[in-house]
Amino acid sequence: MDWIHNIFHKSPEIALFLSLAVGYYIGQINFGKFQLGGVGGSLLAAVVISQAGVSIDSGVKAVMFAVFIYAVGYDSGPGFFNSLNRRTLREIAMALFLAISALITVIICAKIFHLNKGLAAGLAGGALTQSAIIGTAGDAIARLGLPPEEVKSLQSDVAIAYAVTYVFGSLGAIIVCVNILPKFMGRDLRSAALDAEAKLAGGTPSRAPGQLPALPDLVGRAFKVGPAAGRKVSEIEMAGQDFISIEKIRRGGKEIEPGPNVVLNADDVVLLVGRREGMVPVAPMIGPEVSDVTDVSAVMQTRQAVFTAKGLNHTTIRAVRETVDRDLRHGVFLESITRVGQPVPILPETQLEHGDVITYFGSAKDTKRAVQATGYELPYSIKTDFIYMGIGLVIGLLIGLIVVNVGGVPLTLGSGGGCLLAGLVFGWLRGKHPMYGVMPPAASRLLQDFGLAAFVAVVGLNSGLQAVTTVKQLGLTIFLLGVLVTILPLILTMLFGRYVLRYDNAAILAGALSGSRSANPAFGGVLDKAESAVPTVPFAITYAIANVLLTLLGPLVVGLV
Repeated sequence: MDWIHNIFHKSPEIALFLSLAVGYYIGQINFGKFQLGGVGGSLLAAVVISQAGVSIDSGVKAVMFAVFIYAVGYDSGPGFFNSLNRRTLREIAMALFLAISALITVIICAKIFHLNKGLAAGLAGGALTQSAIIGTAGDAIARLGLPPEEVKSLQSDVAIAYAVTYVFGSLGAIIVCVNILPKFMGRDLRSAALDAEAKLAGGTPSRAPGQLPALPDLVGRAFKVGPAAGRKVSEIEMAGQDFISIEKIRRGGKEIEPGPNVVLNADDVVLLVGRREGMVPVAPMIGPEVSDVTDVSAVMQTRQAVFTAKGLNHTTIRAVRETVDRDLRHGVFLESITRVGQPVPILPETQLEHGDVITYFGSAKDTKRAVQATGYELPYSIKTDFIYMGIGLVIGLLIGLIVVNVGGVPLTLGSGGGCLLAGLVFGWLRGKHPMYGVMPPAASRLLQDFGLAAFVAVVGLNSGLQAVTTVKQLGLTIFLLGVLVTILPLILTMLFGRYVLRYDNAAILAGALSGSRSANPAFGGVLDKAESAVPTVPFAITYAIANVLLTLLGPLVVGLV
């Protein structure tokens, strides 16, 4: 053991990365349908490795937590602010009710069983599977003005209680959302999802991440000209209501430029590109479809444009289509529209707003022309804007230094709350002005995963020796309290959603409930049972709000216990 201690003393970062490697290996082991996860596994591994004697500089912990919580806010910002409207009042109320009921449950448990601030906060973090609470609570404890040893002890208790309660925290959410809720509603999730699909989007089913339609909206097909011989290109395109364009014509082994006045000859091979609703009625007019398309294949592309066209703000897609000259929109098709990071349906009456990101599909020259008329092109980039990120973190940390005295009680967001707030605002601004602040999803995911796992590992390494003693003394009590904090708020929120908020569809209520608890494993179970993406819509809204509310429970528990 001495030689291991010497290695860790000379290079403590070895212990940190060893904790991550071992922790993530443990975290991916299946216990039935449950996995401990990388964060929980890293904490457990760090506690074991710490028995060899190792200490990591607290500055590492502070940096890791800052980048983690900022990235969480950055990702949640567009969805969080976009969710704050009248249409989502039910989801806002749902997430708020669960957060408040969980806070009250934790405080009552702490008072009755005389838990200190650290154990109470860790109980909240583990039972609610909100790992960020470890950081926000630890940061709040550090600002209480207590002696360093007491601060270290309380922060250690946060990690210990989290580790003891986390396993059932995940399992309990699955039990309530996947098993208890359908029985309570008297309807299984699959049939409820089918009912919801029939009511949404005119009966068009929604799709889960990774799912693609077998019949895509935008298609390309090649035909050999028969009945269409003698007709102009423009006539064919008009017959398709401008939902199609002829991109290539092959005549006698040579390529013909498909201008609007070009007349089609018999046996020409033409390539049509466009929307399926325009393609289907036109196909019989042209002639038989051909399978050998080597000579008429074309490379199409997508371009993203930020909508800033003057005089067209709040104009419907139908009105824009009628306003814009046909030659300008020829060969250009809308693939998708996003607003503040959220998808917008492509419907005739959908209003376009300045700042929307429109994805065009078509040939290179056609899409370039469309982008120039729309506003400006949004270049594709996989490079993180570190200027934007750095300024956001600086502002967040400065906000965390602000202390406001209310009735003699010092109140502060701390570095965790400050970076979370800055991340929310900067993520929202990025959604409104997408030219700035690029942070690819993979980069954000890395910051979140690595930041939190490293933070938790440092906590475990620095407090592991004390952890063993505390678990022996209070382990069973903390575990049982964790069961209560996991189950009770979920049951109360389920009843609140059914009888007060009037959720009458089991699949939609299950999505909203799992999102209100920020419970990804439970949501995965809901999707698996529903076999539909219907629960995704309420989950996305409540999850964005809950991510913020539950994270803020850390300093609230520390302040109220």
